[in-house]
Amino acid sequence: MTSESTSRHREAASRAESSRSVACAVVTVSDTRTPADDTGGDAIARLLKEAGHSVSRRTIVRDEPDRIRAAIRSALDDPKIQAVLTTGGTGIAGRDTTIEVVRSLLATELPGFGELFRVLSWEQVGAAAMLSRAVAGLASSAANRSGVFIFAMPGSPNAVNLAMSKLIVPELSHLVWERERGPVEAPRPGPTNPA
Repeated sequence: MTSESTSRHREAASRAESSRSVACAVVTVSDTRTPADDTGGDAIARLLKEAGHSVSRRTIVRDEPDRIRAAIRSALDDPKIQAVLTTGGTGIAGRDTTIEVVRSLLATELPGFGELFRVLSWEQVGAAAMLSRAVAGLASSAANRSGVFIFAMPGSPNAVNLAMSKLIVPELSHLVWERERGPVEAPRPGPTNPA
């Protein structure tokens, strides 16, 4: 049964989210993709725009830790950016280094993203879903005091469509609203129990 406070929270969130556009950066990690054939990046950008969000920057970088880190840090330093979405480099091949870079930048991980993504992937591709190390969380940003969400998705267009349509697009506005709605009031101390 839903409590009254939970219902009020959902109503407030729904009102706030209905007109909230999130400014995003899209980073494609690939040694071979170009702007002409970046199908994963294209899918992310299209689905974000269809949901009313904006893509403020977009880049393709080689699967090298320093380049991935520089691209994401550049987005984190942009005060307009509220979310960074990456595609590629999440598997177990020797050059798949996106996850290590993203995890090093996260202040708070959202383990449910990766867990749910792998469950949904399992329904489509079976046991091969365990090869994906997709991850998400919140990174600290000097340019954005609320922090910036990072979502690291596989390079497969099918995987991108799955993560975007089932997980990211339905919750992106809500996540940003949660971070920007102000500090949570600390609980008031109860009566002390003298020893």
